[in-house]
Amino acid sequence: MASVTDRFTDFRVLLAEDDPQSINLIRSMLNDLGIYQIYSASNGLKAKIFLEDAETKDLINVMLCDWKMPLVSGIELLRHVRLSKPDMPFLMITGQADAESVKEAQAAGVTGYIRKPFTVEDLRKKLWIVQSILAVRSTSGHDGKVGGSPSSTK
Repeated sequence: MASVTDRFTDFRVLLAEDDPQSINLIRSMLNDLGIYQIYSASNGLKAKIFLEDAETKDLINVMLCDWKMPLVSGIELLRHVRLSKPDMPFLMITGQADAESVKEAQAAGVTGYIRKPFTVEDLRKKLWIVQSILAVRSTSGHDGKVGGSPSSTK
C-alpha cells in the first residue's frame, strides 16, 4: 500500500494566503504530507498573475486559497481560475462557512473547504479527495469541471 507521502508527491501547489504565519504553517503541514513543490502568493492578485504567466502557468495542479485577501479575494480568484483552468482542484481555506458563502463558492466551482483553524489531518483528508480526482482524471482523460459539494472540515 502506498504511503501518504507517495500519494501526494506529484502535487504542485499554489498557496494564496496573505498572512505570513499562515503561509509558514500551511507550508509546514504540506511538507509533513510529503508535498514540497509549493509556490506561494501573498494576495489574490499575485496568485492570478502567477497562474497567467507563460513560464509558471502550467506548474500548478492544486490550488489552496484563503477566502479573505487584499486586491483579489479568494472567491474572485476561484472564478478566474475556473475560466482558464476549469479542472484544477481548488481548496478554499476560510473561517467563513456560513450557508451563503458555501453556496457562493459551490456555484463558482470550489472543490472543497478547509475551515480555519485546521490540523494536518484535516488537510490530509481534503488532499485525499484531490488525489482521487487527479487519479480518475489521469486514467480516464477526464477534463471536465471539478465540482462537488464543499464541506466544512470542522
